[in-house]
This record gives sequence, C-alpha cells and structure tokens, in this order.
Amino acid sequence: MEKPRFRPVFTPIGAITLVVALVILVRSLYARNPHEILLSFAVLLFMLALGFTGWWKAKKLELLEPGWKPPFPMTSGAGEETIIRGLGEPLPLFFRLHFIVRGKFFPTGGSVNKNNACPFFAETSVPRGEAVAHLALDFPMSGIFHGKGFCRLRDIFGLYSFPCGITLTRTINVRSAPCFGKKLQIQTLSGAEDRKTKNSTNEERFYMREYTPGDRLRDINWKSSEKIDALITRISPDNQEKINRIEIYFRNYGPEKPSLEALWLLDRAKSRLSYFLRNLMDENANFIFTIRSAKVNWEIQDSEDLEDFLEALAGLSFFPPQNSADFPSGTGNIYIFSTACDLGLAGFISACHPRHISLFITQPETVFKATQTKPKHETLYKRDFPAKGCVPLLRWLLRTKINPLYVDAGMVEKIYTETRL
Repeated sequence: MEKPRFRPVFTPIGAITLVVALVILVRSLYARNPHEILLSFAVLLFMLALGFTGWWKAKKLELLEPGWKPPFPMTSGAGEETIIRGLGEPLPLFFRLHFIVRGKFFPTGGSVNKNNACPFFAETSVPRGEAVAHLALDFPMSGIFHGKGFCRLRDIFGLYSFPCGITLTRTINVRSAPCFGKKLQIQTLSGAEDRKTKNSTNEERFYMREYTPGDRLRDINWKSSEKIDALITRISPDNQEKINRIEIYFRNYGPEKPSLEALWLLDRAKSRLSYFLRNLMDENANFIFTIRSAKVNWEIQDSEDLEDFLEALAGLSFFPPQNSADFPSGTGNIYIFSTACDLGLAGFISACHPRHISLFITQPETVFKATQTKPKHETLYKRDFPAKGCVPLLRWLLRTKINPLYVDAGMVEKIYTETRL
C-alpha cells in the first residue's frame, strides 16, 4: 500500500471552465459589462467553494483504506463483479467517491515481456448512502494483471477530481475460460505396488521399501532414509490403495513476440489441460500428475496442489524453442498438450517412441472444402479488449497467419481456434 501520488485536481472540463471564466472576467472588466462581470464572478466563486469543499474532505479521507479483494479464482470472460468495501464515509453535497483500477494486463502471462503489455482501466462510483461499490473487472483471455486501485473524490459536475485514501497494489492471475472435451479412458503408470495387508512380526521389513516414483512424499520415512542414505517409503498394512501416475508434457514453445492468434492458441491449450486434470481428479482422487513444461515441473497429488498449479498455469507464457535431452523414459502413456507454434513437436514425439502418445493440440482454423463439415472452434473477439477496459496492441489488430501443424501420434485431439474483430 502507498499514498497516492500528486495528480491535478482539475478535470479537463474543470480546467476549460476555469480558463473560460477568467477570460470572460478580464474581457468584461475591460469592456465594463456588468452582466458578464456578475456571471464570471458567480462561476469563479462557485468553483472556489466547490474546490475548497472537495479539498477539505479529501484531506480527511487521506488514510481511507478501501477493501479491494478480487474474486478467487479469477477466470477470463466470467463477467464477475468485484466488490469494493469500506467506502461508506459521509460526503458533502454534490460529491461522489470513485474507485479506479489502472495497470498493465499481460495476456497469457509473460509479465517480464513488456512487448505484450496492455494498458487497463476500470472505474466505478459509490452510490450515495452506500458503503460498497461494484466494479466490473474482467479480461478477454488468461494472463497476469499488475495494477493499482485508488479512490478519487469527484463532484457531479465533472470539475474536480481529488486523490484520497491509500493506493492498493494487486497482482492477479487470470485463468483461462473453461473448455470442454471428450472424456478419455486412460492408462496410468503405477508408482507403487498394491498395498495389501500382510502378517509379519517384522513390520520394518514388510512395511518399508525403497522409494519408487509415484509414492507420496508424506509417506517417506526420513529417519530410516538418513541411516542408509536412500529414500525409504512407509506402507500402511491397512491401506490397499494403488497410486497411479500420469505423465503430462505441456509444451509451451513458441515465438518471443507472439501474435494475438498465437496467444489464443496457448490460452486454449491451457484450458484443455485444466479440463483434463479436473476431470481425471474427479474420477479418481488417487491419481498423481507429473507435469513438465518448458521451464518448470510440477507434481499434483491433491486438489490443493491442483489449484496451485492452475494459478501458475495462468501466468505461463511462450518460451523460445530449444534442444533438450530431457526425453521421456520408461513405459506407459504420455499425454502431450501443445500448439501449432511448437515447431519441435514432431521431433519430440519421435523421441518418445515406442511409448503410446495422446496428443492434444490447438490448431488455427483452416479452410475446409464445401463437402467437409466445419469443426467446432473457439473464437476470440478483438473488440472484447476495449469493451473490458484493455487497450490492445496495434499489431494485434492485423490478422497473423499461423500454419497448422500436422504430426502423427497414437491419439490426436485437435482444438481449432480463430480470432475476429
């Protein structure tokens, strides 16, 4: 939190009104026109009284701390309202309290890349006699928002705007709008054998074993592991669950300066991955997901891990293509989520042979013959950016062509996307 910086108290309308009144006053004094002198003096006295009243009240509200708590999780296109509390201070006649949010929105993450920053602005006012305000804070796609919220005391004539209260700084992860796909029957990698009840006098021998990928971290016996310099896992005699590991690769490789079409491809890939994870976790809470992206890896064991991952996924952007020796090893299915911007996808799939691959890829809309049925596609409207308070980059207004990417895999699900004005 920080105090508001100095900003002019006159609005453009107020500044113009002041200049016009002064010009009329000088002219009327020179011409000795009593009617113009009276009119100009009345306007200036009214502005002086209004300005002094606003300044005096703004000083009293200098330490006002608005309760700005954005909805969690924040989802793009949801149209949720943000409630601003703590604004019930009594105000002079002709004045209203406004709450303003201003900052930068980075579509599909990449907050360090200033080339993709969209200026954002939203404003609301507090109805007289009420203590809360409702702010329409929404975004057209996933990404990260860095912004500030602050109050301004304004008169109903639009002449003055006084800063007041504490400035709040917020960073909001905006998740992708949901998409829906087919439910899949998957094959999982077992990270531990069946845990069945066994009878033995030596429990240390029968209920401890060496750590195997897929075991829960909380089951590791750290004391025993320190003694033999190896990870040892506890196995409860009453626990018969079988842990299944699902290996996922989210290939967020693409251009350093992506077009809006490329960002929309990545957004839909995130949405499809989110639906995939939620669907499987609802089906079986014992699944463990190992997710590898271009720079970061995650392990999801429960719903709390899933929520943390989805927050991090909202800010995941493109990374330049690179040669990597981290190819999958072992057996079992691999689930790959990628976009048409991933030029190294074919080589990666070849390196995964002979493992079975399920590929989910977002493709740009292509031209289909008249005899073909046009598949369902996800559309991003560029006009949603200014409608939701974002200023799109000029280069995004031009349509950028992205060629479809054709690769072979055991199972391929294509999600088609397009952008329109």
